[in-house]
Amino acid sequence: MPIDKVTLEILKNHTRAAAESMAFTLYRTAHSTFVKETEDFTTGLTTPEGETFATPTELGATWFVGLNYGRAIRMIDDYKPGDICMTNDPYSGFVCTHPPDMHIWKPIFYGDEIVAFSVGHIHNTDVGGAVPASLSRSLSEVHQEGIRIPPTKILREGELNQKILDVFLANVRAPEQNWGDLKAQIAACNTGERKVSEMIERFGIDTFREGVGDLLDYAEKQARAIIRELPNGRYDFRDYIDEDAVNGWPCRLKLSLIIDDDELVLDFTGSDPQLESSMNMPTGGDPRHVLMLVGVVYVLYSLDPRLYLNSGIARACRCILPSGTIVNPVFPAAVGMRTLSCNRLHGLTFGAFAKAAPERLMGAPASGGPIMNVNTTDTRSGRRIMAAIDPMTGGSGGSAEGDGHDGSGANQGFLKNTPVEVNEVEAGIRVHRYGLMTNSAGPGKHRGGLGTELVFEALAPNTRVTARNRDRTVFSGWGIAGGKAGGLSRFIRNPDRDNAFDLRNTDIVTIDPGDIIHVTCGGAGGWGDPLQRDPEAVLRDVLRGWVSCDHAQQEYGVIISDRKLDEEATEACRKARGNDGGDGKEASFYHVGKAQQAFETVWTEANYDALTEGLMKLPVTWRFYAKHRVFSMIDKLPSDDPGRSDGTAVRRGFTRLSEEFPDLAEAGDNS
Repeated sequence: MPIDKVTLEILKNHTRAAAESMAFTLYRTAHSTFVKETEDFTTGLTTPEGETFATPTELGATWFVGLNYGRAIRMIDDYKPGDICMTNDPYSGFVCTHPPDMHIWKPIFYGDEIVAFSVGHIHNTDVGGAVPASLSRSLSEVHQEGIRIPPTKILREGELNQKILDVFLANVRAPEQNWGDLKAQIAACNTGERKVSEMIERFGIDTFREGVGDLLDYAEKQARAIIRELPNGRYDFRDYIDEDAVNGWPCRLKLSLIIDDDELVLDFTGSDPQLESSMNMPTGGDPRHVLMLVGVVYVLYSLDPRLYLNSGIARACRCILPSGTIVNPVFPAAVGMRTLSCNRLHGLTFGAFAKAAPERLMGAPASGGPIMNVNTTDTRSGRRIMAAIDPMTGGSGGSAEGDGHDGSGANQGFLKNTPVEVNEVEAGIRVHRYGLMTNSAGPGKHRGGLGTELVFEALAPNTRVTARNRDRTVFSGWGIAGGKAGGLSRFIRNPDRDNAFDLRNTDIVTIDPGDIIHVTCGGAGGWGDPLQRDPEAVLRDVLRGWVSCDHAQQEYGVIISDRKLDEEATEACRKARGNDGGDGKEASFYHVGKAQQAFETVWTEANYDALTEGLMKLPVTWRFYAKHRVFSMIDKLPSDDPGRSDGTAVRRGFTRLSEEFPDLAEAGDNS
């Protein structure tokens, strides 16, 4: 029987406070900069079956709301009081989503019965593998991405499993840091256990059990109520990662969002095949996997911030995740750079929902900026340094309500910037500049949020910089409702020098003393016609250094001279631009930027339909190769070839492959 509403509200606050106490414990005791400064960690409480019913709202990552630990929990045969389990293996239980994320869980007993689990994860700066920080898009199989520990007990009835710990620490580059963070996780789980025991003592075991179930039901009802406010229909959207491998072809993510009364179906059919790079997202085909639903949670919470955040939200959703694709890879596909793909996936989800509710949602979030890691040596002490420095997240998209947030927001706003002084001390670098990037925001009546830029200098030889999640050097973040796409990201070694080199989406580079790295993230998309933006707002942006005078004139039709607004010239400029259908007028609801427009002139929906059809008939191991072969064939065709964009040439390409490899058709039938 459901408990009364007053008691449920009190219990809800207690469970959230418990999760936040866990987060505070972890935050205050962690060792690595990426945890104690950037806050890439989670804490929470789950049911005995693994459904998350409590998460913090003030500390930690927000990607894992509703993470289900069930499959990982069931991989441990027997639980005893004092046990704590851990895993960082993406393919064991599918709770971990790339090897640097160490997840742990502790059973909470009442008598002989497990009544809950305290859970959480941290992102380890390094877990070994082929490259410092363990992550690079150049890696092709999960074995290269560091040591993997399947679900196992790190504590047995309170006693440390020293052998497992020794194996783990022997395979990482900064063992003291990893061990310090793991101890912080253990402390957080112990805090969760204590808080649950206090709740049971206060409310009684029956009320606690019933209340936990009611909290999940409550979140589900809230989610369904929000969905019912949206118009039924099918809303298709696609977005692209710059390249599917190092110097590869663009990688497409496709979503068909179906809104049916109070339910959502997210069909990812038409997304690219499983990649021979590390940007795959390990979901195990779970139709409610948390990675696929992060964007949904963000959208629903934006539409109604009263939404209670737990696994109940996922009950209103179902994902279709074709096997052997980027959204459901097959072992041993590399997954380390799934963060990049997930960022694009969130934007994909925002874009589909924006069609359903254009007045309530925003343009594309800024993205393409990396999370920077530095592997170097402290010259004075000789100490090896393995440190994560600032996440380059950028801002949120513009909306009907106003401009996007600058420098932080949208889907990565939980990642905090690290103070410059901390980076210089702990990462062994000298920072020259860290701030907002001029002219990066997508123009609009309400512009997108500005991207960020970081300029730093190496102080020691053989300093290895890992820039994970580099993207948006080709495809811009889209604007909506007349707003324009955001600016592109950049990654340059030694800018303004004779030996300057554009690194584009390179994610690992070795530099020497005196070398400079300049990295920027793209800007967020704008909302509404830029020619309708308040000229005073444009002037304010110019005076703050966020928009140049030339950009103000080109994109907004605003004339500024001697730091003052020329109202008469502005009016005349805007009138002329409006009469000739100027830059502020967009025929499409989305403004995707020149690169995507050019790409989709060839790679039309008809071509992609033919590509998807052909690929899904092949064995998984052949799909990436086949995609590249077909893309190369299409690229070599004359521009006037009648079959170049209607799917005909794509089908010819698959026919040619089957003729070249006669066994391929039979293998596909048996895959």
